[in-house]
Amino acid sequence: MFQVLKTSGHARRGVFTCPHGTVQTPVFMNVGTQGAIKGAVSARDLRQIGCQIELSNTYHLHLRPGDALIRDLGGLHRFMRWDGPILTDSGGFQVFSLAKLRRIREEGVYFASHIDGRKLFIGPEESMRIQSNLGSDIAMAFDECVENPSPYDYVKASCERTYRWLVRCQTALAQYNSQPDAVNPGQVLFGINQGGTYEDLRVWHMKEIAQLDLPGYAIGGLAVGEPAPVMYDLIEAVEPWMPKDKPRYLMGVGTPTNIIEGVARGVDFFDCVMPARNARHAKVFTWEGTRNLKNAKYARDESPIDPQCDCPVCRNYSLAYLHHLFQAGEMLAMRLAVLHNLYFYNRLAAAIRLALDEDRFPAFRAQYSEQLARKI
Repeated sequence: MFQVLKTSGHARRGVFTCPHGTVQTPVFMNVGTQGAIKGAVSARDLRQIGCQIELSNTYHLHLRPGDALIRDLGGLHRFMRWDGPILTDSGGFQVFSLAKLRRIREEGVYFASHIDGRKLFIGPEESMRIQSNLGSDIAMAFDECVENPSPYDYVKASCERTYRWLVRCQTALAQYNSQPDAVNPGQVLFGINQGGTYEDLRVWHMKEIAQLDLPGYAIGGLAVGEPAPVMYDLIEAVEPWMPKDKPRYLMGVGTPTNIIEGVARGVDFFDCVMPARNARHAKVFTWEGTRNLKNAKYARDESPIDPQCDCPVCRNYSLAYLHHLFQAGEMLAMRLAVLHNLYFYNRLAAAIRLALDEDRFPAFRAQYSEQLARKI
């Protein structure tokens, strides 16, 4: 299912195979939380901008339109008309982001819907049932993403509970996959490493979940308040204990610099809402750094967003036009900016893969890690 083709230090060049296709890694997954990329981007657009794998959210799709409805309509792939690989988050991040609307117990988490306040419950078995109904290729384990920093004793207890939940997820998904009417019987489970900002808890938890011999492993609970150097240190601490022959996923990260630095520390999969969210606020990424399309200096600029970019937006539209669209509040402004940013992230991942293929990743990292964080 996963093969490491070559390495450069800790960086890995690999290939991941699942029921809906092959993914070249390192890879950035494009986030379509509710079955769509925010900014009016369709599944057809994703192919055009180089997306390999799409990510959707268990909690949100369970609330609307409902995972049972999606199952009845043939699963998430058919529902959103995307025929490539899909990863579904488990709802564990909402345990963090909706902290004021939930109660955590050993059996799972009780939520008050952020939409209408109705009560709902998600535990390991429920999360696996929802994800089985969706039919994604990768199902993420149900966990608790804790706030950073949090008290040591709380994080330790949370890690222990997340491990117990993972064992329950493993058992439940195996049962769902064995059913004759399973939407995607080839669905696999990725475990999630937690431990807050405590290195000893991170390492202990990784050692424990590695013994379960899951198809893949993620590092969760980072980029939620801690400084980037702390995140990098924790990845370095955990990486030696992650199985070498399994894909590694750094959840919810991040900036182009974070991705390059994550690859350098042995990570294969990334996702983040940042490129689409920033785009909707007129902030776009280029190979020279970031731009704010609302800046007055672009009012007469007939250049593309990035002269080095060959995305559909840069090939056809000027900075002046995009500046006008944002100033006028046109919906097209968000769509074009999102298309560009996602193309840039997908192209960044492709450039990293090429650099690894050609044994020049250290030089690529030296050139772009800081450069991509600059403001133009």
